[in-house]
Amino acid sequence: MAANGNGEVKLANGGTGRNGLAKIQTQKKDNEMCHDDSAQPVKAKTIDELHSLQRKKSAPNTPINGNQGAFATVSEEERQKQQLQSISASLASLTRETGPKVVKGDPARQPDGPKISHESHPHFTPTIAVSDSALKFTHVLYNLSPAELYEQAIKYEKGSFITSSGALATLSGAKTGRSPKDKRVVRDDSTEDELWWGKGSPNIEMDEHTFLVNRERAVDYLNSLDKVFVNDQFLNWDPENCIKVRIVSARAYHSLFMHNMCIRPTPEELENFGTPDFTIYNAGQFPCNRYTHYMTSSTSIDINLARREMVILGTQYAGEMKKGLFSVMHYLMPKRQILSLHSGCNMGKDGDVALFFGLSGTGKTTLSTDHNRYLIGDDEHCWGETGVSNIEGGCYAKCIDLSKEKEPDIWNAIKFGTVLENVVFDEHTREVDYADKSVTENTRAAYPIEYIPNAKIPCVGPHPKNVILLACDAFGVLPPVSKLSLAQTMYHFISGYTALVAGTEDGIKEPQATFSACFGAAFIMLHPTKYAAMLASKMQKHGATGWLVNTGWSGGSYGSGSRIKLAYTRKIIDAIHSGSLLKANYRKTGVFGLEIPTEVEGVPSEILDPVNTWSNKKAYTETLLKLAGLFKKNFEVFMNYKIGKDNKQTEEILAAGPNY
Repeated sequence: MAANGNGEVKLANGGTGRNGLAKIQTQKKDNEMCHDDSAQPVKAKTIDELHSLQRKKSAPNTPINGNQGAFATVSEEERQKQQLQSISASLASLTRETGPKVVKGDPARQPDGPKISHESHPHFTPTIAVSDSALKFTHVLYNLSPAELYEQAIKYEKGSFITSSGALATLSGAKTGRSPKDKRVVRDDSTEDELWWGKGSPNIEMDEHTFLVNRERAVDYLNSLDKVFVNDQFLNWDPENCIKVRIVSARAYHSLFMHNMCIRPTPEELENFGTPDFTIYNAGQFPCNRYTHYMTSSTSIDINLARREMVILGTQYAGEMKKGLFSVMHYLMPKRQILSLHSGCNMGKDGDVALFFGLSGTGKTTLSTDHNRYLIGDDEHCWGETGVSNIEGGCYAKCIDLSKEKEPDIWNAIKFGTVLENVVFDEHTREVDYADKSVTENTRAAYPIEYIPNAKIPCVGPHPKNVILLACDAFGVLPPVSKLSLAQTMYHFISGYTALVAGTEDGIKEPQATFSACFGAAFIMLHPTKYAAMLASKMQKHGATGWLVNTGWSGGSYGSGSRIKLAYTRKIIDAIHSGSLLKANYRKTGVFGLEIPTEVEGVPSEILDPVNTWSNKKAYTETLLKLAGLFKKNFEVFMNYKIGKDNKQTEEILAAGPNY
């Protein structure tokens, strides 16, 4: 063949190739090409080498600006060895007094490029090897990125899928919520007098020996795995009072969840991380031994404050880690004269900070999320010497019945990197049906706080000007807003009241009063009055005002009255933020003795005093007295606890409650 003028290929006369086929000849005109050889060929000689070129090495995590940290003066290999040694020490068996052999990397990933027999990887091997687990390597997947954790979850964890918005949908197994009756705290010589024990307390005791039995069980399980996930992160945005936490887990889901919920370290901070202040061993896929003392089920969440450790067995619900650490902060921070708070927090353009307290259904998330104000955080905060700081690096939002219209910020935050727990989605389009409760009603989204457009980074602010206590009063007798004295703020803070309407399936039609001390009884460690005294001290020192805002019913109880319009509640909150409500005229109500304004801009004056909205005045009085009785009964458990050297403040708090 030969090419014609158009570069076509023709048969060569008489030429034959192999198997008797005609030879092929190619010809081209001068300065022309018959094929494209302008691109340089890839450097790889094998497909494995090509894949290795696809992922470039991360930049070395070396300190900048000459910072001399724990690993700053050692080589990269020595630094990694020290890091692995620290992780091995965390996973050490207390009976064998040695940790496992640990090496970084995914055991399933084949090394890139040709195999070299003398190639070595950074690892740490203990000096003593007296068990089978010590003969194997445990691969450590250390502070993986969300993209890497997606790959791990989708490949190895059944029930993990990428949704249409880019979020990772996961399942938490049999437990789709916290297990408060299975949460225990070691009672020892120090915690005996420090913590709140007994009636009303969330702290269920266990002894040191039982904790060590469960710790050994968790560590042995984690060491038996081919790989574990390790997160080294921080709690508390206040740089002077941050806590270093290490989370060791068996699931990519748990690692990504904590990556989102804790504060993510910079490469330089990770370089100098050193020894953690607190460690979580999450072996939730493995049950505890129900024959072990203090165990009442196959689930156990155990906190040892002396050892600074937490062990999780028998539940894969990720919220146990988040709230377990919150409990720890409720113990550690007050020791530094820092108040830990279960609250939302936002800040105005002029630097005015407001705290929002409220139980589920009171509107805490909705009202603290305000496009005209910066979000410092949605759930957990500290109030220290310099102001407020968010404890977390993320948000954990409820997803049931979520819509773009009602909660646009949460809706838009559900994207790549977000963890979606126990949601239901279309098997083809992967679009989530947020109204579907097939798995659980407690569907959740965990995402970094910077996914919220008006989040303030870093998540810190000055001292609060307003402390807002939210109650959804389904009895319909509390006013839409009340200005509180310091003693009243302490009383209602300790009470932590809201009223929920029970489901129709259980036949209960009346509202049910719910009290949760400090608006977070499940997480506090000390007696509620200690937190209340700290709150009052800080409010008094910095001139903060307390408010009680009812987001519940007006004109009657649930079933006869109606829910106070959100637009009215927002007007009330706006008036608090602006300071105009402080200048209003007030009058005092009976029974609860609350100061209520006579007018609020944008709110009908007649609803400000609830008695005006009830057509049946006798029914109003009866309902008011009924609620007052529930408050008194709930407060009985706190009456014998003295605050300070004398009993004066305790008497003031009791006097601030309902009187009739």
